[in-house]
Amino acid sequence: MTVTIGRRELLAAIGGAAAAWPLAARAQERKRRIGVLMTQAADDPEGQARLLALGQGLQESGWTIGGNLRIDTRWGAGDAERYRRYAAELVALAPDVILVNGPAALAQVQQATRGVPIVFVNVVDPVGAGFVVSVARPGGNATGFMLSEYSTSGKWLELLKEIAPRVTRAAIIRDPTLTAAVAQFAAIQSAAASLGVELSPIDMRNTGEVERTIATFARPPNGGLIVTAAGGLSTRRSLIITLAARHRLPAMYPFRYYVADGGLISYGPDPIDQYRRAAGYVDRILKGEKPADLPVQAPTKYELVINLKTAKALGLEVPPTLLARADEVIE
Repeated sequence: MTVTIGRRELLAAIGGAAAAWPLAARAQERKRRIGVLMTQAADDPEGQARLLALGQGLQESGWTIGGNLRIDTRWGAGDAERYRRYAAELVALAPDVILVNGPAALAQVQQATRGVPIVFVNVVDPVGAGFVVSVARPGGNATGFMLSEYSTSGKWLELLKEIAPRVTRAAIIRDPTLTAAVAQFAAIQSAAASLGVELSPIDMRNTGEVERTIATFARPPNGGLIVTAAGGLSTRRSLIITLAARHRLPAMYPFRYYVADGGLISYGPDPIDQYRRAAGYVDRILKGEKPADLPVQAPTKYELVINLKTAKALGLEVPPTLLARADEVIE
């Protein structure tokens, strides 16, 4: 028996509350359980949209949340200690599978269990980080969906230079706790020489430090920003977008939701789509397949998104050729 529930009810069910479900049906089916560790705060619309995509994908596979499937969700809000605590909490619930977002949270879940199947999303270079043995044959208890190739990072600088040709200096905002941040910076650096851009790394440790560093960087002319994809930077996106606007710095972002919140331009995969696809892997594991046999998958599409209102505020004339290539233009 499959019961379809609405958006609000679905989110409530994913959050841990049981949706209406006939007692007879409950008796007929064994309820399965999955844990979800999110890196966003519970009130972040982006996190809610991802969770909704997961729930819809599971429903399409025949699961009814609150009926034959229970989902226990924890919200890490970019806090490493919360990741550690919530990873242990979810493992203690003895779920059939755990879905986890991002490398920092994934590291904590893998430390907590090598037995519970794990499906990860939005992880850069899972092989290099040691989460899986190989992309084709993950080999352990984890598999999932890669965020992007490192070569994409060089594309960020090319697009920033295209929308803001006067940029000759770029600050690269990164999460210093991740090895992927080093590789992303190296990829940007490989493109910098031919584009005539000098790079300055900014490690996102605390709010005050970042505010001071960006203010200092912005004093000379012709500066721009690039926000890298890995780590907990998305939880501080309001701060980064505000600082870019305050100091009139053209900024390149890795995901659409930055641009929807007022950022200038983004290029990268759709994180919400990864949750839809992850629902398929969760379904296959619940039906008996093993993570070790499910290959890690790369993004199938990259989106170029431009915010014309922000461009106008910065005094930028967006080239028609760039507009023509955009997947979405926010006005």
